Amino acid sequence: MFTHIMVPVDLAHAEKLGRSLKCAADLARHWGSKITYVGVSGAAPGALGHTPAEFSARLARFAAAQSELEGIKTGHHAVIAHDPSSDLNKVLLKAVRDIGADMVVMESHLPKATDYIWASHGGFLAEHAGVSVMLVRA
Repeated sequence: MFTHIMVPVDLAHAEKLGRSLKCAADLARHWGSKITYVGVSGAAPGALGHTPAEFSARLARFAAAQSELEGIKTGHHAVIAHDPSSDLNKVLLKAVRDIGADMVVMESHLPKATDYIWASHGGFLAEHAGVSVMLVRA
């Protein structure tokens, strides 16, 4: 049914993504799909990498570890954004198209008051991506 699942990951909070990572892996095994983990970072040095190449390598190691842990085919797609926090919705939407994903699985939080004013990242993708989007509550 689905052949390519995109899973956005924030490597700074990877330990909080367990439910969505497990859900995506289960779906990938069920359909024989590939998962591409998408990470977004800025060009400035940070805790996840001093350079874009270092960030990409860290994301590649994460994807390889998920592949080995879950027995699935994985890939990674690192995106460098000018301002990751404000550009995230547009960057993730573009990543869906760039990698050719036909499903997105991402972790979500319980709605807060601000979510009724500004859409959550998952809500934005569900509205605009043109592919199936599964939001997994933490």
